[in-house]
Amino acid sequence: MPADFQRWVIDEFRANGGRVGGPFAGARLLLLTTTGARSGAPHTVPLAYLPDGERFLVIGSAGGSPRHPDWFRNLVANPQVIVEDGVFVTDAKAVVLQGEERDRAFARAVETDPGWAEYEARSGRALPVVALYPQPGPPRFAGEPVSTGTALTRIHDAFRRELALIRAEVAAAGPTVGAQLRVNCLTLCAGLHNHHVGEDGAIFPMLAEQRPDQAPTLDRLRAEHGRIAALVDDLQEVLAGPADPARLRDEVDRLTEELEAHLAREEADLVAALDAALG
Repeated sequence: MPADFQRWVIDEFRANGGRVGGPFAGARLLLLTTTGARSGAPHTVPLAYLPDGERFLVIGSAGGSPRHPDWFRNLVANPQVIVEDGVFVTDAKAVVLQGEERDRAFARAVETDPGWAEYEARSGRALPVVALYPQPGPPRFAGEPVSTGTALTRIHDAFRRELALIRAEVAAAGPTVGAQLRVNCLTLCAGLHNHHVGEDGAIFPMLAEQRPDQAPTLDRLRAEHGRIAALVDDLQEVLAGPADPARLRDEVDRLTEELEAHLAREEADLVAALDAALG
């Protein structure tokens, strides 16, 4: 990727909460910052990634070059990296996958996009697959400091974007449900669960303490969390069984309809109250 175009992608990513237009419109991208193996200076690159539960998977294709990309050589020398996903900036540890684990992950990538196999064939090397494990610590939001309400909206927008990607993938799945599509759906389910647990256990109690008048609203939103959890359970049940693209599409559509309505209501009801109470 030419340096000027790479800089444009990075700037576009950061300015638009992880969204990038042009050839990367609709792609899952992250920004990876490594420490130069020789220079010790930080280097940031945009990379396509595969969701994989609590970790991100990236592939060192270098566009089919016979040499591993610089970012890969950097993280081999120093596996402590920084990941930006459009909402959060996260310290992470890079682990190069080996053996069967690498092969399974790469096969999922090829099933999703045969271009990975083409890159590998052109390169004449086994493309490395790297898992990026977020490290424990308080969340750091990308960009300038934002209010609690704005932070909530950004998180919601990330869920909306991922839902749209999954719906498109389900629509294109044909008669089979690919392994990576299952992982994408399960990763979304886990993310929703963790987000709602965080709201119910931390954000809502803090707001209730500051704004007792919000109690009826918070009770209603907690009840909606319960309905969404039931839909997530239904989706996970489909994913655990035989491939059934039609049923998967129906469950994803049901979850999308309920979740998008919930996110809109939560923003309408809480953003101003959160900013007034918590800043």
